[in-house]
Amino acid sequence: MTTEPTAFFRADGERFVPLQRATSGWGGADGPGQVRGTAVSGLLGRGAERAAARLDDADRFRPVRWTVDLFRPGAMAPGTVEATVVRGGRRLRLIDVALVQAGGTVARGSLLLLATGGPTSGTTWTAPLPAVPPPPPADLVPDPAEPTLYRAGGDWTTERRQENAARKATWFPSAPIVEGEEPTGFAHLAAIGDAANLTSSWGTLGVEYINADLTLAIARVPAAGDGVGVSAESRVEADGIALGTVTMFDRHGALGSVTIATLANGAQVVKP
Repeated sequence: MTTEPTAFFRADGERFVPLQRATSGWGGADGPGQVRGTAVSGLLGRGAERAAARLDDADRFRPVRWTVDLFRPGAMAPGTVEATVVRGGRRLRLIDVALVQAGGTVARGSLLLLATGGPTSGTTWTAPLPAVPPPPPADLVPDPAEPTLYRAGGDWTTERRQENAARKATWFPSAPIVEGEEPTGFAHLAAIGDAANLTSSWGTLGVEYINADLTLAIARVPAAGDGVGVSAESRVEADGIALGTVTMFDRHGALGSVTIATLANGAQVVKP
């Protein structure tokens, strides 16, 4: 029995073939299956980061915003990632990416990178950082087929059934996006950003809302191989639409935040 987390995709030349772990709970047990948002965002983030790395002086730039629009269900079928450099300036860089399946675009992402530098001299007001849960103990190991830990107001656990109204947090050890590759810290963050919906929309009946997008804003990137946590911060709901905000964190503290726009998904509910 393997103890290594399984990947979302297998590379086949320029194509990426979804593996079992990429399957979304929203596809339904009897349907053809669709790709989960974490897999889509992670694969697009990987593609955007690689495109940025090919530009001159790439080491001086840091990813600070990652936005994904999930406007069509991704099929459990091969696809390609297409990247476009929108701007490759000295202080700001912008990369657009798209996931293409069967000749059509099913999701798109946009990566903003800024040049790093020294701090300014003045003093600026800032609110206290959001309080995040303590990281899970290092010896608490999740199922490699679904490498996630859960927290619902108590201790971290491998138990997935947390149908209650408590504030949720989730923790994701580093896991491959593409088979045979260790993800970078940013690619792992890009994938886990979609878990904002799981973490902020998980209630007494499960997850009743599906997210149409995600926007990740980060001040720093975790090291490759490090785990990342997601902690619910706020939720605003009206007329079947809800906005959720979560804090991303690692063992050193808060990294940034994710905001998602979601809509009620009728009778279909995901029970993680």
